[in-house]
Amino acid sequence: MKAQQRIREEEAHEVEQHGRTRLDRCILQVGNLLSLLFVFTVAISFFEILMRYLFNAPTIWVHESAAFIGGSLFVIGGAYALANDKHVRVVLIYDQVSPRVRCYLDIFHALAGLLFTGMLAYGAWMMMTSAWLSPLGELHLESSGSAWNPPFPALLKALILLVVCVMFVQFLLHLIDDFRRLGRLKRGGKLDV
Repeated sequence: MKAQQRIREEEAHEVEQHGRTRLDRCILQVGNLLSLLFVFTVAISFFEILMRYLFNAPTIWVHESAAFIGGSLFVIGGAYALANDKHVRVVLIYDQVSPRVRCYLDIFHALAGLLFTGMLAYGAWMMMTSAWLSPLGELHLESSGSAWNPPFPALLKALILLVVCVMFVQFLLHLIDDFRRLGRLKRGGKLDV
């Protein structure tokens, strides 16, 4: 029993370090790099506090910039969690079943993810087109409506569409990998990550 637990931990560590697919590995590298933007967000927020309370000169750009960066990173976090295999899973059941049943659960997860991201992509497309195009079809980016008025809402909606499409491809690649793993299990081969 302890040996099986150790193998599962090693497999999880392998996925965490390298991802299941080439796309996962790319997402992990980009995500690790983009995580530095959290530090930037803290720095500009600190700058705003200094300007507002020490110099009585508040900025008009920090709050919206910090919200846009944080929202963008939150959206990208979905693809990062999927690539890192850190998404929500009922481990109470998942860890107690055989590797073959785990493969079936992974296939179900990938199919449900494909359905979900497919529907999200449609909704994100509808949101993005209304944020990027005027009713007459001309390019006109939705803006925040503040004094600074950046086009952050339109940019965030485009990012949501992009990330959901990337997640759709991730689920598709994971589904292919899950079927390959199931085939190896059925042939009596060793299950590898």
